[in-house]
Amino acid sequence: MRKHTKIFCILIILAMLIVSAGCLSERDIRSLAERGDAWAQNELGFMYLEGDGVTQDYEQAEHWFRLSMAQGNLYAKSNLGYMYLNGLGVTQSYEQAIYLFRSGAEQGDSWSQNELGFMYSEGIGLPQDFEQTLHWYRLAVAQGNAYSMNGLGFMYQHGMGLPQNFDQAIYWYRLGAAQDNLFAKSNLGYMYLNGHGLPQSYEQAMFWFRLAAEQGDSWSQNELGVMYSNGEGVPVDFDQAVYWFRLAAEQGDAMGQYNLGDMYFWGDGVPQDHERAAYWTRLAAEQGHAWAQYDLSYMYEYGLGVPQDYEQAMYWYNRALEE
Repeated sequence: MRKHTKIFCILIILAMLIVSAGCLSERDIRSLAERGDAWAQNELGFMYLEGDGVTQDYEQAEHWFRLSMAQGNLYAKSNLGYMYLNGLGVTQSYEQAIYLFRSGAEQGDSWSQNELGFMYSEGIGLPQDFEQTLHWYRLAVAQGNAYSMNGLGFMYQHGMGLPQNFDQAIYWYRLGAAQDNLFAKSNLGYMYLNGHGLPQSYEQAMFWFRLAAEQGDSWSQNELGVMYSNGEGVPVDFDQAVYWFRLAAEQGDAMGQYNLGDMYFWGDGVPQDHERAAYWTRLAAEQGHAWAQYDLSYMYEYGLGVPQDYEQAMYWYNRALEE
């Protein structure tokens, strides 16, 4: 009996090595999960969470994460915490998210440590506490977590719980970027763009923004659009500006939506279209973007892309003042 158990364990290890190379199919993972393998149960749950190789199904994701977590899988605990944090298929509960992240963090899971640190940083579900943020980020960094490297860099950049130090910020951003963290790349671009802690360089800013933008970071996509629109380090290119603004806008980025609306309003890189301008400007305004709220007020006042409506104009104008 022990011989068969040993053989099965070897097969599981081989399966894990195969999946790390991208060779294990959804069917194989499901088979392992149904046989009770905690690692495969977490993997299957993550596939359902992301819609990777299967139809996205939060209920199934939760099911497999709970089975895996019941066997002590820390990654499943962290993934379930993420679902509670964002209300994905479950009732959003910061209390449950914190409970799961803290449990995983105290058992040494770096992702849970990073998430718990972030919640302390933003004051999500608990009092803002930069000392606690640093504690959990440093534990995660010690295990090579690139997200926490970026988090530490951000804290040094803005002097959150420690003295502002651009050199340290750049140090941690570079470490995170070296591990392909898109947020660290984006933040490096920002440091170069503004000359914080190193010589100002549009060329280097664009280099790092482009790397992050190509990985899907909406903030970097918007920044690239701004640089092309203003001719910062490159010739003015409205077509490229519209391209990057649209990518950011379609991901729900308020600045990208505002800027794309502005391009439609003036007809820069696209045919002038006040209705499309109003559409994108409204999306940004509804997210609390003050400039978009002011512009939408102006459009209602003069009937540009929307029916003239002084009541709506005043409403959005007051919203802009509140922001």
